[in-house]
Amino acid sequence: MPMIIPVASFDGVVFGATGDLTMRKLLPALYYRFRDRQIPETSRIIAAARSHHPDAEYRAMAEAALRRHVPESDLDDDTIAGFLSQVSYVAVDGAGEEGWADLARRLGERPDQVRSYYLATSPTLYGKICRNLATHDLITPQSRVVLEKPIGHDLISARAINDQVGRVFPESQIFRIDHYLGKETVQNLLALRFANTIFERLWNADVIDHVQITVAETVGVEGRGGYYDTSGALRDMLQNHMLQLLCLLAMESPLSLDADAVRDEKLKVLRALKPIPAHEVPARTVRGQYTAGAIGGRSVQGYAEDLDSGTRSLTETFVALRLELMMPRWAGVPFYLRTGKRLPQKMSEIVVQFRSSPFSIFPPESFAREPNRLVIRLQPEEGIKLEVMTKEPGPGGMRLRPTGLDISFEQTFNQRYPDAYERLLMDVVRGNATLFMRRDEVEAAWAWADGVLQAWADRPEPPRPYAAGTWGPTAAIALIERDGRTWHEDVP
Repeated sequence: MPMIIPVASFDGVVFGATGDLTMRKLLPALYYRFRDRQIPETSRIIAAARSHHPDAEYRAMAEAALRRHVPESDLDDDTIAGFLSQVSYVAVDGAGEEGWADLARRLGERPDQVRSYYLATSPTLYGKICRNLATHDLITPQSRVVLEKPIGHDLISARAINDQVGRVFPESQIFRIDHYLGKETVQNLLALRFANTIFERLWNADVIDHVQITVAETVGVEGRGGYYDTSGALRDMLQNHMLQLLCLLAMESPLSLDADAVRDEKLKVLRALKPIPAHEVPARTVRGQYTAGAIGGRSVQGYAEDLDSGTRSLTETFVALRLELMMPRWAGVPFYLRTGKRLPQKMSEIVVQFRSSPFSIFPPESFAREPNRLVIRLQPEEGIKLEVMTKEPGPGGMRLRPTGLDISFEQTFNQRYPDAYERLLMDVVRGNATLFMRRDEVEAAWAWADGVLQAWADRPEPPRPYAAGTWGPTAAIALIERDGRTWHEDVP
């Protein structure tokens, strides 16, 4: 078992406490940390939303959420009861005045506690909630505020939200959460690169041919059509999650694991993203939208039917693009990113493909030449696989084939890993911002993404259709194969 280090006793206030994010992710994450004795019994979880519920009624809602989203084998009646005893509810109108006096009274009972304010609400409420926290004198030196994505839908709106929150909280107390950064494999990127000389010496354009990052989902919009149709794949997934993965993969070594040292290096990567000129956007980006098809043998309808709006949408549910970094380490190395809904498999992975050997002593008939690849799996099973050429066993000459040196974290260490929200929520209490985005990171990512979004808006062509259950439009295949490369789709 890993060593569990308890955090300090804290008061965790969750705004938007009746919403899907709280019920599906936050409450299960807090339950697991309580079960593993990382959350002290003196801590409090204060649920806040506009609707009115007695404490007992909200606890019943929370218990139902735990039984729905936590495997039965991980549930224990006594542990559930102990966790729910920490949970209370207060009706608060984040944008108005109702309920704030009650919240202030409860928090005032323990003024020296660490306070965590998690805004699981619409981003339009971030500024208003923070102003009310200040107005009611609820911000202390031990307070932190957690902002969920999306932080804006472009650079202008992101700056406006950051300005509103920044007028109340200093940057050191603002935690912009991206749950991808809490995944075990993502953090292992730092260990893989900077704790293993064998990889860091090879991590450059002399040895690496190209990099692929894929985030694939089998689900459609799943009731989020109202939000998703104003967002699309680039805003929803690529601008934040995938660019953050790119930063950790491509950044130079920080001087330490100090939060700002790591984030300084990530910022350099974002600022080194080569802008895609408007006239090159059609050739270097692909937008797609899923149509009816089949996922896992089950028929599913297309995006237009999922929206149930009766109108045709120009929103992309798939995006693929070719990026370059203006950094000496990565000169001439293309980065191919793709993400989409209703794809054949749910998976997230990074593929680092090394250059082929310029000369081989083996006759061509002895093997199909395959370059070495490092495959970093984020989901569904976190792990790392290095593909190397090995000799097939037995007599009959030298026959070679690619073989994977495979590390599955769960199998190797034989334990359950805390999920991303579990880890990040505890980091908030500790005040450790290493795995959270700084303001300048968010704005640098939007500054780059806005150029692509504007080019698409200036040429409002419909997204290319692709059948649900396929790997996106054929144009996405052409995007990478024009360079003599192909997408990696050998998923375990």
